[in-house]
Amino acid sequence: MHTQELNRTETAREVQRPSIDAHLLWLEAELKRLEKQIKDLTDDDPDMKHRRKLLESIPGIGEKTSAVLLAYIGLKDRFAHARQFAAFAGLTPRRYESGSSVRGASRMSKAGHVSLRRALYMPAMVATSKTEWGRAFRDRLAANGKKGKVILGAMMRKLAQVAYGVLKSGVPFDASRHNPVAA
Repeated sequence: MHTQELNRTETAREVQRPSIDAHLLWLEAELKRLEKQIKDLTDDDPDMKHRRKLLESIPGIGEKTSAVLLAYIGLKDRFAHARQFAAFAGLTPRRYESGSSVRGASRMSKAGHVSLRRALYMPAMVATSKTEWGRAFRDRLAANGKKGKVILGAMMRKLAQVAYGVLKSGVPFDASRHNPVAA
């Protein structure tokens, strides 16, 4: 809604601008209030605070993304495997087929929660470009002929699975566990 209001200011008449500006100020104040409330809620609960710190040990995942992940992962027993969480987020590959015919390459299913995918998009960009293990992952997929957006989707899935694994094990992120074994 904030972006919509910003876009409206570009085409609004002078008479409408004060109202739009007031609404933008209210939206920004409300956003800050909600972010503070989320942070306070996670800080007040020792278990949630510990889980947030575990998630933030993953490169690219910050306060906002960790809050979204905690909201969706919920209790530790909600998903039996990291694959289930990735499927819940809509980050699993899906083949388009009918009978024996297969139409094109596999695509991201997008059957899950869009807010989870949205929250993991920028962390995936950061991980593939700024971290050593992310660059190794990107280079390995690129060597196999994968395109940029496919690699980004794969990194989003990997981050979702790593986040689940970090929370389930209770051990902070360790990049050495995610580097391919050199032969």
